[in-house]
Amino acid sequence: MPNHPITSSRRKLLGAMASVASVSATSMLGLDAAYASAASNVPDGAAVPSLPPPEPMAAENLLALARLRSYRTCRSSSWDRSGANNDSVRVEPGKAATLLEDSGAGVVTHLWFTINSSDPMHLKNLVLRAWWDGESTPSVEVPIGDFFGLGLGEYFVYQSELLSVAPVKALNAYFPMPFARSARMTLTNEGSLRTDNLYFAVDYITLPSLPAEVGRFHAQYRQAAPCKGWTNIWANEYVPEINDRKNLSGEGNYVFLEAEGKGHFVGVTHAVLQNQDGWFGEGDDMIFIDGDPAPTINGTGTEDYYNGAWDFGATPFAYLHNGAPYIVNPERIGGRYCLYRWHTESPITFDKSIRVTMEHGHANHRSDDFYSTAYWYQTEPHAAFPALPVPADRVPRIHNLAKD
Repeated sequence: MPNHPITSSRRKLLGAMASVASVSATSMLGLDAAYASAASNVPDGAAVPSLPPPEPMAAENLLALARLRSYRTCRSSSWDRSGANNDSVRVEPGKAATLLEDSGAGVVTHLWFTINSSDPMHLKNLVLRAWWDGESTPSVEVPIGDFFGLGLGEYFVYQSELLSVAPVKALNAYFPMPFARSARMTLTNEGSLRTDNLYFAVDYITLPSLPAEVGRFHAQYRQAAPCKGWTNIWANEYVPEINDRKNLSGEGNYVFLEAEGKGHFVGVTHAVLQNQDGWFGEGDDMIFIDGDPAPTINGTGTEDYYNGAWDFGATPFAYLHNGAPYIVNPERIGGRYCLYRWHTESPITFDKSIRVTMEHGHANHRSDDFYSTAYWYQTEPHAAFPALPVPADRVPRIHNLAKD
């Protein structure tokens, strides 16, 4: 077959992709533009040039773990200061345990908790807060279960890049949390029952100073219980009056995050309790950046945002960047889901503001319960957080939509 211009160009592209496939993603970041330019100038029928050898970058990667560090490694934990084995603290109702208090520059690198409490809703009633550099309002304010992706007050085991829950009831977080002058972290018991045993470890490093361009870690809890859908009557979710409804502005969407300043959004954990039968997840993610009146980023459906497909097939899964590790009684009243998505492959940046939203059902027709935590980095000061709902309102319950 004679060389058609389009066919020839496609051959060059495929040849280039095949050569690049053997090089690490890190190496390609510095070579893709130059290589694409060289490949585009190859005459028809000529061989695509090979990439330069990747040895320098490979050597750098090989030595990364062996490279000596200059920071100081520290830990604040619940260990028994007497030397005995009572390595936990009690937290009475209305009281707070101090998890970390440090001055100077550093980075929190890991959080670990396990909790013994007779309070069946202690994951909702214990609230994690953190303040960086002497700020007056916390940059982290989240019920501890929601912070670790357990948004319905129940434990389950899963693993992801930034959060994991290990057997039995071991909570782990791996977000870097930098501070330049000071760090303070607490856990407050807002329930009515004592926490008998709070075990914790906050691993961190100290540094002479922190680079100026480093943002501060933030985590914010929100809920809508229930979301305010506009109809409770349908034969199925794809009837024309629902399926053909338009939503281009995001009006009425569930809001994961509204922030002001310069920063980047790194992800969300999201729990759902169904108040209605059927699939809850026809809602699109809509992200508005720097005051854009229309969504800067617009998705195609809830399970698509969490990088699944087709209602998740009612199958729990937990991967590095995305997951639905908890699915119980799906697509029925009382159905329960816990979901997460990390944007660590390319955090979503903003220079002035960001508003991260999602429809609750297509064009916001459904009225399920949503509970979420958004995670991001930004310059300070941060915008005021919405008031944390009172403990009783944070407890998931099925709503009778005919009465509520």
